[in-house]
Amino acid sequence: MAPAGRPVGDADPPRPMRADARRNFERLIVAAREAFSEQGAEASLDDIARRAGVGPGTLYRHFPNRVALLEAVYREDVTRLSGRVRELLAEKPIEEALPAWMREQADYVLRHRALAAMIKAMLDRDSGTLAYCKTTMRTAAEALVDRAREAGLLRPEVNSSDLLRLGHAVAYAAETAPEDLDRLLSYMLDGLRPRHG
Repeated sequence: MAPAGRPVGDADPPRPMRADARRNFERLIVAAREAFSEQGAEASLDDIARRAGVGPGTLYRHFPNRVALLEAVYREDVTRLSGRVRELLAEKPIEEALPAWMREQADYVLRHRALAAMIKAMLDRDSGTLAYCKTTMRTAAEALVDRAREAGLLRPEVNSSDLLRLGHAVAYAAETAPEDLDRLLSYMLDGLRPRHG
């Protein structure tokens, strides 16, 4: 993942952040996620700095412009969500890990759909951030698909893209009735099971 304040794809090795700089970076990401979700892509950067408890200069040292901040929020979210696959597979059997991750993915889509749409609209289709996020999520989903296939939970033709697209579709279907999300996910996962007979 690209460090704060550096362009995505920069070939020079990053210098590790000091502990206080890392704390500021993390506070800015949290504050930006909240502000962009509430106010859209034009949320005040000064307000984001205030929410994070830092000065505007600190924000701009980490993120030279609005797009860099939006990219960082999205990359952090994708890194966290994809990392949950590894954690769930270590903690739970696959029959529990698969629905748990699908629930987390769908819940993220439900809560941050507008933010993700804003980010994708502001970035070039060839953006390194979009490529990173797509590859990272697909790799995470592949780990689940492989384990689920081995356990007989998925048809052999189901792939990682199917899983991601279906998770998004269920989240969109539950947008006006979030209380139905778990039920709809269970129907979807049941439909992916191998057919017998």
